[in-house]
This record gives sequence, structure tokens and C-alpha cells, in this order.
Amino acid sequence: MQNSKLDLKSKEFRKRILQIVECSRRGHIGSAFSIVEIVRVLYEEVLRLDPGNPLWPDRDRFILSKGHGCLALYVALAQKGFIKEDELNKFCEFDAMLGGHPQYGKIPGIEASTGSLGHGLSIGVGIALNARLDNKPYRTFVLLGDGECDEGTVWEGAMCAAKYKLNQLTVIVDYNKMQCYGLICKVMELEPFADKWRSFGFSVTEVDGHDRGALSNALKNAPKGSDGPQAVICHTTKGKGIVSLEGNASSHHKSKISDQEMKSFFQELESY
Repeated sequence: MQNSKLDLKSKEFRKRILQIVECSRRGHIGSAFSIVEIVRVLYEEVLRLDPGNPLWPDRDRFILSKGHGCLALYVALAQKGFIKEDELNKFCEFDAMLGGHPQYGKIPGIEASTGSLGHGLSIGVGIALNARLDNKPYRTFVLLGDGECDEGTVWEGAMCAAKYKLNQLTVIVDYNKMQCYGLICKVMELEPFADKWRSFGFSVTEVDGHDRGALSNALKNAPKGSDGPQAVICHTTKGKGIVSLEGNASSHHKSKISDQEMKSFFQELESY
């Protein structure tokens, strides 16, 4: 499920991420590359948003719980007009808008400060409950990392979502099978992963997380037709688009990147 070819726009999206990294010489490349197609489909096809009015009450909410993958989110926000394009090249500069994790109240379009892993789902549960209490139509999407699912707070949030049958809540999992220092199956096995979510009261869909058509089908209608929350498990490849980084734990975060490394990354992406 992880052999999808990259379309031109997905390659250009990744190229923009590399350009940001080239300026800052640091960033979670592998963690951002694995979610590019997920973020693209959400912002291009799914989320009801108004960049001119980021706090529009009826907007859909998106929480990037795995906040270290923020480079993909920042590029999407710039493309949608939430932030200016030139802010991207100031990533992680002193007193700049865009830090190493998304910050609520500082970056337009960010619904929650994330990066302390495990909390995004519980925040999303609260937002989805608020939609019900206020009789609002908006949907809430929370993107989790698979390593993040080692956190007990994820499953506490899942229990709460099922208890209240939050059918306007969708959990998306970036299941790239790796976390910061190794394979999921070696650090803390998650399988049977889909069955775990089902046992917690979620309806579950599994897709190739780099197949935009499959993602579109899974997310456009989510969670319509369900009487409870939905989980979309996206099978992805960490570092997708740069062969030397794919499935490589060193791609999780890189710093002090040399000119030669950057040149190699651009070349690999171009020839992918």
C-alpha cells in the first residue's frame, strides 16, 4: 500500500519543504514528507475554511497532533493564504512566526499548540463536543503519529469520543511504522492496530496514505453515515520522496545539514 507514485504537485510541495529546511538547516523532514498527501487532500478538498476569516465559527477544525510534522502544514497554510509565503523561509528564526511546532494564537489557521505528543485527540474531542452543544455543523479532524499512539492519553481521548458518539470527529493516523529512534514493531508494537480502534468504538478505514484518490474517498465524506467517531489509518512511508531517507529513522529530525546533503536531497526528489 506504500508504492504510490508522486504527482507533480506532491513533488513540488516536498520541494518547498526542502527549501524551508535549506534556509533553517533543520527540521523534521521524514515526519513532514509522510503526511504531504494527507495534508494536501484535507486543505485542497475536504476542510471548509475561510483564510480571510480564520476564526469563522462554522469552519472545520484540523489539529496536527504530531506537531513535529508542521512543515507540511505550514506549506499548506501558505498555499491557502493563511500566512504569507515569505514567512516560510523564516522558519525557526528568532521571534519569527513559524516555530518547530504549531502555536495557537500566533499562526492563523492553527487550532491548537501541539508537539507535546498525545494531547491532540483529547483537544479534538472537546472541540467536537462543543460543536454538538452549540448545534454547529463543523467537523473536527485530528492527525496523529503512530509513535504518538504509545501515549495513554490518546486512548483516554478515544474512549471519550466513543462514549459521546462524536460522529463529527475523525482521527487520521500517519502509520509510517517508525518513530524517532526505530521501528514501531521494535519499540512498542501497535498491531492489531485497526482492531484496537474498533474495540474503542471507532469505525475504521485503512488507505494508502500517499494515494490521493483513496485519501479523498476516505476523508471527503468522513464521518458521514456513522453513529460514532471514525479512524482513518493511513499507511505511509517516512521520508517518502527521498529514497535515502525513506524508512530511515535519521530522517525524523535533521540539523546542521550540509550543502552537499541539501543538494543530494533535491536531486533525489527530482528523480523520484
